[in-house]
Amino acid sequence: MDSQPVPIRTTALRFARAVRMLLTSEVGGRARWMFVGLMALLFGLNGLNVVNNYVGRNFMTAIAERQMDEFIRQAVFYVCVFAVLTVTGVIARFVEERLALLWREFMTRRAVDLYLENETYYRVEVSGTLSHPDQRISEDIQAFTVTTLSYIIMLFSSTLTVVTFSGVLWSISPLLFVVAVLYAACGSYMTIVLGRPLIGLNYERLDKEASFRSSLMHVRENAESVMVTGVEGQQRTRLIHRLDDLVGNIRVITAVNRNLSYFTSGYNWMIQIIPDLIIAPAFMRGEIEFGVITQSGAAFAMLVGAFSLIVRQFNSISNFAAVVSRLSSLLEAIEKSRTRGATGVELVKKEGDLVFDHVTLGSTGGHALLHDLSISIPQGMPVLISGSHAAAGAALFRATAGIPTAGTGRITRPNDLLFLPQRPYLPPGSLRQVLLPGDKPDDIPDSRILEVVRGIGLESLACDTHALEKELDREMSLGQQQLLAVAKVLLARPRYVFVDRLEATLGHETFRKVLSLLSENAITCINNGEESDARDLYDAILDCQEDGRWTWTHRQS
Repeated sequence: MDSQPVPIRTTALRFARAVRMLLTSEVGGRARWMFVGLMALLFGLNGLNVVNNYVGRNFMTAIAERQMDEFIRQAVFYVCVFAVLTVTGVIARFVEERLALLWREFMTRRAVDLYLENETYYRVEVSGTLSHPDQRISEDIQAFTVTTLSYIIMLFSSTLTVVTFSGVLWSISPLLFVVAVLYAACGSYMTIVLGRPLIGLNYERLDKEASFRSSLMHVRENAESVMVTGVEGQQRTRLIHRLDDLVGNIRVITAVNRNLSYFTSGYNWMIQIIPDLIIAPAFMRGEIEFGVITQSGAAFAMLVGAFSLIVRQFNSISNFAAVVSRLSSLLEAIEKSRTRGATGVELVKKEGDLVFDHVTLGSTGGHALLHDLSISIPQGMPVLISGSHAAAGAALFRATAGIPTAGTGRITRPNDLLFLPQRPYLPPGSLRQVLLPGDKPDDIPDSRILEVVRGIGLESLACDTHALEKELDREMSLGQQQLLAVAKVLLARPRYVFVDRLEATLGHETFRKVLSLLSENAITCINNGEESDARDLYDAILDCQEDGRWTWTHRQS
């Protein structure tokens, strides 16, 4: 499990890579235009803020000098500037949110593709090098895109503010300008010193939150098993332990935030009084108008705020740094899973027969489960894998499916070979969505689906075409689930299907019927069965012995 953030340099490079990927993608042109429009709106907002600063000065001066006509005129200007600021600000916010959504959609689609490509999801899970990839894809990408765009806008806006209001503040008082720069610099330095631990703490918090949530999900998804086995106490201990870890982490975070808040709160309060302390004496001597005091306070606050981006946003920045680091870890884990040599068995997918060429499979203890297997299974030859060494058949099933298995040799399998594990997997959805092949969902008529479901012995699920739209009952028995998996194979019509202990699940008579249906549809069945399974249903038998030896018996027709 990853427990340490990725180095800052690596994180920064991957951050730049994420931005570059968006700009060079198929949606890059649209993203660039939206970004340019957003920058233009920010220019407008900054210019309006400068105008508003001067209007505010004149407005307050008119009040101090009791000039009613000027007061009304400046009040009208004030309202107009506020109206334009409101409209421009709302449009800018809308464009920012749509650009963030565009970026999130692009990154999430790409992450999902990479995660599901070449069994990466399985290899990452088995390796144990990455915790909670689901959270990183769903939540961290959202936080990354929204926050990145927000920071880019804040940085750009702060730069404009520094450029424009530096001149305003310098024209009022060069001393006040120097004080603003030094005050912001000292404040930023102290904030970094006090808040640096938050980056690592927030990284850990995201993992601990996900760990606690996944434990709760585990209880919900296995509620019946937990109740039957009576392990509520064990699950409670596990949940409380995860909660204690999370609470302990958050307590440290709140302690650091408390110390940081002591400084930032005082820092922000002083911004309000510093310009008055420097400018008010000049007004008292009659050197400036009253409105200049208000103008200098506003300009000082704007300039210090622009310089103090780290002070104002440090909590958010520390969270963002953790998110970037977690996404960087996700990308690194995906890249490593593609290069990691998980098994010595070479798997080749191409048209033709199912061929095992000098395949040797070993257990974790190093003992050979199957030694130097070399056989070819042509289409139309149902095969039973049996014998005294059941683990050998299970290992052969896994290796043929592409699951990392210790061993050597080559397995050449056709592209349309399907697998039926002992415990079938039925994705959520309606009966039609569960049964139809993903590559040709519209090629099979409803009448054919209903015919197959009824023919397999599940008449209750196929009353009429409306039954195909109903959400599949997740409480079906294991036998019913296995029959639905068989129906899915019959609809897909591959040349081969490799099943694991199917007769033990369905019973002899039902399994005999399934084999007959597979044969009628020209689907060759390879069954990893048991020694007691009926052998008269097969054209060939692969017997696996305890010492890794095997025998291949081909029944002559």
